[in-house]
Amino acid sequence: MDRLDAMRVILAVVDAGSLSAASRKLNAPLPSVSRKVAELERHLGASLLVRTSRNIQLTNAGRDYVDAARRIIADLDEAERRASGEYEAPRGELAITAAVEFGTDIALPIALAFMDQYPDITIRFLAVDRMVHLIEEQIDIAIRLGPLADSPLYAVRVGDYRMLTCASPRYLDRRGTPQHPLDLAEHDGILFGNPSKFWTYHVSDEELIAAPRTRLSVSTAASNLTAALGGVGIARVFDYQLQDEFRSGALVPILTEYDGAARPVHLVYPRQGLLPLKVRAFIDFAAPRLRAACCG
Repeated sequence: MDRLDAMRVILAVVDAGSLSAASRKLNAPLPSVSRKVAELERHLGASLLVRTSRNIQLTNAGRDYVDAARRIIADLDEAERRASGEYEAPRGELAITAAVEFGTDIALPIALAFMDQYPDITIRFLAVDRMVHLIEEQIDIAIRLGPLADSPLYAVRVGDYRMLTCASPRYLDRRGTPQHPLDLAEHDGILFGNPSKFWTYHVSDEELIAAPRTRLSVSTAASNLTAALGGVGIARVFDYQLQDEFRSGALVPILTEYDGAARPVHLVYPRQGLLPLKVRAFIDFAAPRLRAACCG
């Protein structure tokens, strides 16, 4: 039995939440994944997983083994990076993640320019609207929007963004322009995300959550902007999406005197041992470009 391979398989099963999900993640047949887990349990003489109809759970022995396996794999990956010269010159694969629209419009062009400057770097770019676990998914750097939760990750603030309230001229001609956040209750709106996060205003030095009636609910920033341009209703949109729309008059800013505080943009990365030069080089390259691109 290849013990390192077995460790990677059991970690994939735990991180993915099931044997079938791990087989997809590893691009390996399900019977092969199941067999390797069984072989590892026989080798250890202990049960590592409790399989239920919905998911898997770790036994006490499994929890201890998985914690140790993570440390061993991390140490091995660190040794391989040292041996390959990643600490001597920027080279190797750099894995980056960002939210879909911010990643596509802002972060990816910066990453492509970085590749031009560093020909020995390859990039794996993951654009997803979810919180990515950097260590479990082997991500080097994340670009995170909004306040950061407490975590052992390192962070570099590279700018700010705002949520701006806007609507198309066609909608405002038809329904009128709200003059105060409380006026939104009489208007149609486009709901994107959590109202307490995206529809917060500052009124007399206090925070006020006020949102219009939901006419349309969307799940992505791009569809939020598209719906606003279509005149469906009032929307709260990321400021970095709005420069061209405001300039052309396709969308009109409203309630600007009540806009909430700017939210931070960070480069976030785990640090275990020495920081690979590819990560340091990207931070140094991307930080000033992100500051220039972010509206803050």
